[in-house]
Amino acid sequence: MSSTRTAQTAALDWEFAPGLPATAKIGGLTAMAEAAELLTSVRGEIEAALHEHGAVRLRGVPLTGVDDFAVVRDVLLPQRTPYREKATPRSDFGNGVYSSTDLPPSQPIRMHNENSYTLTFPGLLMFACLVAPSEGGATPVADCRQVLRLLPESIVAKVRAGGWLLRRSYSENISTQWTTAFATTDRSEVERYCAENLISHAWQEDGNLRTSQLRPGVIRHPSTDEEVWFNHLAFWNEWSLDEELREALTDEFGPEGLPFNTAFGDGDPLTKDELETIQAAYEEATVRAPWQVGDLLLVDNVLAAHGRDPFRGDRKIVVAMGNPVDIDDCRPGVRPAPHPA
Repeated sequence: MSSTRTAQTAALDWEFAPGLPATAKIGGLTAMAEAAELLTSVRGEIEAALHEHGAVRLRGVPLTGVDDFAVVRDVLLPQRTPYREKATPRSDFGNGVYSSTDLPPSQPIRMHNENSYTLTFPGLLMFACLVAPSEGGATPVADCRQVLRLLPESIVAKVRAGGWLLRRSYSENISTQWTTAFATTDRSEVERYCAENLISHAWQEDGNLRTSQLRPGVIRHPSTDEEVWFNHLAFWNEWSLDEELREALTDEFGPEGLPFNTAFGDGDPLTKDELETIQAAYEEATVRAPWQVGDLLLVDNVLAAHGRDPFRGDRKIVVAMGNPVDIDDCRPGVRPAPHPA
């Protein structure tokens, strides 16, 4: 017997099924002007569903390209959020629309909250499928309220009390260059940004840059006040790297020269067992669905983490980020601070 349930309103036909994101089916639309009008009328309903589920899929919007996506973006994300402290390659399609990532198809992207390490981050993400892959390539989402409940108290207590540390090494050869990450070639601009955003920095003899920052890892949603697991602790930890790659990078550049690494806020390293425990909590809280052309996926970036499954074939998923949130509005128990790089 299926536990799928449906609910219908005047505009949206909702479907809720285990393992799948909450889905609103929209029928009868053929023009983007009509779609924009309908989506404007149901924004409150979509927001309520996001607060309940963390992420929702919209199916039936007549999307055919980047311009159509931008129309929907302007309705559902009227306030844009810039992509700060860039970490992964993206294509810029203009008008605030980007590729979700340009990392190789075989590489999975682990669960994370977008820009959890910045002081202002997007409150809402919007993805759309313009080309669906032939195999794999889903954008899984995990409810961060559930992740927090699933994690052992030993891990939660350390992060609640001390936050988490992020260390980055910017390099042309093994990671993002600092000129790309900070969108400038001026060192003084980087230094100004780091000072204003509570990031320690150290220039290396070869001209590369290392940074370090302390951030809270458990925060509250600014509207619902629910407590969530919100960080990149597992995503950018050394144990999340392929074993051979991790050993090669460590041998060549030393532990401090890894492109990314994380630790508990008190400086204690994350063990491999702790990483696997966090990843297991994410997986238990995850829902996913294969992409279909025209699908929209809205993700409340505080309530839900997201990732990417490996795939085969062509895949074009575009993304926009909006509704900026300041960390101070999330009642952090740990204050953001610089940390010796």
